[in-house]
This record gives sequence, structure tokens and C-alpha cells, in this order.
Amino acid sequence: MKPALHILHLEDDPNDAALIQSILETGGITCAITRVETHDEFVAALERGGLDLILSDFLLPAFDGLAALKIAQARWPDIPFIVASGTLGEERAVDSLKSGATDYVLKGHLVRLVPAVRRAMQEVEDRAEHRRIERLIQSERNFSETSLNSLPGIFYLYDQAGKFLRWNRNFERVSGYAAEELARMGPLDFFVGDERDYIAKKIEEVFAAGAANAEARFAARDGTLTDYYFTGQKVQMEGRPCLIGTGIDVSERKKLELQFIGAQKMEVMGQLASGVAHDFNNILAVMMGYGNLILAELGADSPLRKYAEEIQHAADRAAGLTRQLLVFSRKQTIQPVVLDLNDVLKDLDKMLHRLIDEHITLTMVPGKEIGRIKADPGYVGQVLMNLVVNARDAMPNGGKLTIATDNVTLDARSHKGAIPGAYVRLTVSDTGTGMTDEVKARLFEAFFTTKPKGKGTGLGLATCQTIVQQCCGHIEVQSELGKGTTFKIYFPRVEQAVDTTTKPIETSPPPRGTETLLLVEDEPSVRHLAAGALETLGYNVLRANNGQDALRVAREHKGSPIRLVVTDVIMPQMGGKVMAEWLKTTYPDLKILFTSGYTDDALAQHGVLEPGVAFLPKPYTTTILARKVRAMLDNETDTPMLRKQRETIRQSQSVRR
Repeated sequence: MKPALHILHLEDDPNDAALIQSILETGGITCAITRVETHDEFVAALERGGLDLILSDFLLPAFDGLAALKIAQARWPDIPFIVASGTLGEERAVDSLKSGATDYVLKGHLVRLVPAVRRAMQEVEDRAEHRRIERLIQSERNFSETSLNSLPGIFYLYDQAGKFLRWNRNFERVSGYAAEELARMGPLDFFVGDERDYIAKKIEEVFAAGAANAEARFAARDGTLTDYYFTGQKVQMEGRPCLIGTGIDVSERKKLELQFIGAQKMEVMGQLASGVAHDFNNILAVMMGYGNLILAELGADSPLRKYAEEIQHAADRAAGLTRQLLVFSRKQTIQPVVLDLNDVLKDLDKMLHRLIDEHITLTMVPGKEIGRIKADPGYVGQVLMNLVVNARDAMPNGGKLTIATDNVTLDARSHKGAIPGAYVRLTVSDTGTGMTDEVKARLFEAFFTTKPKGKGTGLGLATCQTIVQQCCGHIEVQSELGKGTTFKIYFPRVEQAVDTTTKPIETSPPPRGTETLLLVEDEPSVRHLAAGALETLGYNVLRANNGQDALRVAREHKGSPIRLVVTDVIMPQMGGKVMAEWLKTTYPDLKILFTSGYTDDALAQHGVLEPGVAFLPKPYTTTILARKVRAMLDNETDTPMLRKQRETIRQSQSVRR
């Protein structure tokens, strides 16, 4: 077992510090963390020494990450310094790296933290090993067989003609060649293709300039290619110029670098999704809403109906794609409930059959007495639909598709990466074309697709993996060319009872009402659509274009009391949350329904994702809006006025007794 990393954490928020420690430990990094908040505490901890790594927030009340970095570099320049902050913009991140920071991680995307720490510590080990080797090279008394064979990497010494003069046992083991074979070989025999020419130029550089380093793939006798970091130094041996050097296996570091690049892509995706989601969801809300109204007006035999349905279908697809982007970037609103996976399959049965072609046979095999899981039913449906569409595309000439559920218990030995325990397994199997090992290796990579141009976004399976991970689940795939593919998804079992509050969407007409509503929306097209739809259903709708305007409208209104406010969250001049708090002081019984096209991280700052707060994400159809409004108006069980009335009745009964 590796010793615990001694980490100094400069962080003023104890909750963020606890979260970061939990993520490190969950990621398999054993650590002892010292948390400090001030300049003096930071300097004192540095003076005590014994540190392996420094983590630092960027902005603190009286201190900042760049100042801490300068202090650390002056005292301990070899200790990795990683900036972990929620306020770090691109410009500040670049400044940190230029100033000597090892890496930076955004608090909103801490999935990068563990790879960043592993990469930093690997670089520390590499530097220490290179210094050790350099000391060995410079000291003839250490130039013994025992010392050379104790090196973790490979050692070599050859003359300018390319004849090997010396090597260690690791060279023989890694290369797969015996000593007598190596004696007849040259340094370029272990490289292929363009890398052979690259290494040849590096060797020339050593003999011309005195030293050079290189990274290339070392080719063993059996054809295995392994990433190595090579050092070379010119020395005089027996009066002739020679090259002495070492090679360190950096394949693990390369994997971490790929993880780092993947994590950066995730950050970019998150920023992109956040940037476009709000405006795009407003546009989609208008398209879906007016499409909904047009379809309601058109008869079943209208020649225009199929055109309206196609418009609606296109809007639904665009909304689905936006949803996938947000899910993949972990910025979509999640509403997990306890559910029975068999019930989800039953609700989706007709829809899944519509997704496949007639020459594909779909068989459902629900398990008996399966356990409950906690997940967002909409997201579980998204996973199923993505897998069914992929299976359909893999069977262009027909085949069999089977969806099954059962209870299983996983152990870490047979299911790598899974947390041991009780699970409900969802299995989706097809008899399609199958996949190569190369395709399987990139299966969950965002935007990777084997489908023809225009036939796939490459987000389907990446979204599936993200959803499963958000449920603390596990996903596995088995596939072979010509023999089909099987996806196995494991959802952790829970003991709670099924949540009966989640009901399938009704197909009946939207409910009507006569109450007075206040609609607050800064986007004119969305405001006109929602108000028009609610007015058509009989409601009296007051309109406002921001929070301040809403307060004015409420003050000036003289008619029947306002029963419900439907408000956007983020608006100019005054947002929905602040406006609602002001209105509640005057109208304590007023109900508030928040709507927004913004992402989770933006909404969380406004407190509208807290339990008990009514929220309707955009884009929504006018039917969904109408049902949500009616449900809130009909739920009169817990208003301040009713609580006061119940208390008055209770007191009067007590007096009579």
C-alpha cells in the first residue's frame, strides 16, 4: 500500500474542503490533508515541511492563489501546486500555469481532480528518478552492475557507430532479446516508422550538442509498443564519444494525459451547454408551444396536420439533443425518485416499439420481484431509447432485440470499477453487427460515432454513461463482430418504497381555470405564448417583463386576488427569486412557479433547486404548463392562511373543553 499523500489545502470554505477530500479518497488516493485559510497559517505549514502536494483556492478573503503559489515556489519549488477554484476564468488559469502551477481544476467539474493529482505525483516521481540516474551517470563508483540492474527503467550505453557496449537486465526483459542478440543490434532497431527517423535525429543531437531527451514508443521483440521517455548524454569512454542514457515507461502518464484532455473537453462542453441552453430553450419553448396550439386547432383529417406534426417532431428532437448536451456536461436538472424499473419498461413499451423497424423483434423480459432503484425516470427512459436506437441501427437487415431486468449482487473482482453491493440490472441485447475492440475502446467518448455523416451526434452512449454515473451505477458492454452487442446497466438497489407521486402524462385535454395569474417573463415570444395559452383556458393573466415590473403590476391590480405567479428565474433589473420574496411579504398565501432555460449551476445560485420549490424547466409545452398550473392551484393543503385557520379552530376547541 502506498503511503498517504501529505496535502496542504488552502481553502476558506470547510464544505468545499470536505467535498474535495471525499473525492480524493473515493478516487483511491490515500491522503492526510492540512487545511489552512490565512497567509500566516499557509507559511507556517510550509515551514513545517513534509508536504507532497499543495491544493489552493484562487480567491480568499485576504489572500489569493497566485500569492500562495509565489510563496510556495520560493520555499519548495518541487512540490506540485494545483489550483482548485470555482471562480477561475480562462485568463486567470493561464496566469496560474505561467506562474508555475502544475494544474488547475474547476470546482464545478471536480471529476478532473483525481487524474490531475495522479499526474502531478507521477511527474514528481519521474523527476526524482531522472535525478537519481544523472547522479549514477556522473559517479563512476556507482557504475556497477548491481546499481544498473536496480534501476526501474532501462539503461544503455553505445558508441557513435551504434554498437551497444552496456545495458541492464531491464533492457533485456523489456525488449525480449537475449544478451547475445542485443550485442549485434543498434539503437534504431527498437523503433518503427516515423519514430525511427525521429530517434535518429535525437541521437545526432546528443553527439552534436551533448544531451537530448525524447518520447517515443519502444518496440519489443513481440511487436508490443510502449511509451517511453528517453534521456541521452554524450560521454567519453576509452577515448571515444558514446551515448549513455535511460528509458522510463511513461505509458501510465500518457493515459492520465488522455484523461486530462477528456476532462478538458467536458469543461468546454459544460461551458458551451451553459452558454446556449437558455436562449435555445426559449426558442424551443415557443416552437413547441405554438406547435401544440396549432395541433389542437387542426382536425384529424386536416391536410396541414402532418406538416404541424413534423414541425413538432423536429422541435422535440432539438429539445432532446439540448437535453443530451446538458446531461453529458452534468448541467441538467435531475429529479430522482424511488421507482420500479419494470414500471418504467411498461410505460415505455409502445414508444420503444415505435423506434424500431418492423423486421426487428423486440422482447421484454421483466424480472420477478426486482428491487427498487432511485433515479430520474426521464433519464432512465433516455438511456433505454439511446440503446434501442443504437441496436436498431446495428440490425439494418432485421434481428432480435431483448430488454431484461433482474436482481444481481456485484463484487469488485469480477466487475472492475463497480462498488460492491446489491443492484438491479438492465440488460439490452441485440443480434446486430457487433463492434471491434477499437470501437469499444472509444464507445463512451463524446462525439465519437461510426454512423454515416448526419445519422448520429456521437452523444448517445456518452449521455448513457453520464446518467448511469449520476445514479451511482455501473455500465458494461460485451460485443463481438458479427455476434451482436449486450449492454448491462447496474442501478444500486434501495430499500425505500416506490414513489407514487410520479404518474405518466395524461393524454386528456389540458385542464381549465378562472383564477388570476401573474406571468413574469423577459422573453417577449415566450411571454406572449404562455399568456395566450393560459388565457385560452379561461385564466385571467397579468403580464410583466421582469421582477420590478411584476411588483408594479401586483400593486396596481384591483381585481380578484392573484393566486399564482409563473416567473422566469433570471431576468434583467430583478430576478424571479428576489421578486417572489418581496411579493410573499405582502401576499403570504401566493404560490410561485419558477421556470428557466438556464442550467443547474446557474439556478443553484438563485436557490430555486432546493426541496419544496416548484420548478418547471424550459422548453415546456403549453399542455405541460397548464397541468402544472392547475396542480399547484388545486393543492391548497399547506398555505399560511390555512395553517392560521387550523390553529384558530384548535384554540377555540380547547377553550370550549
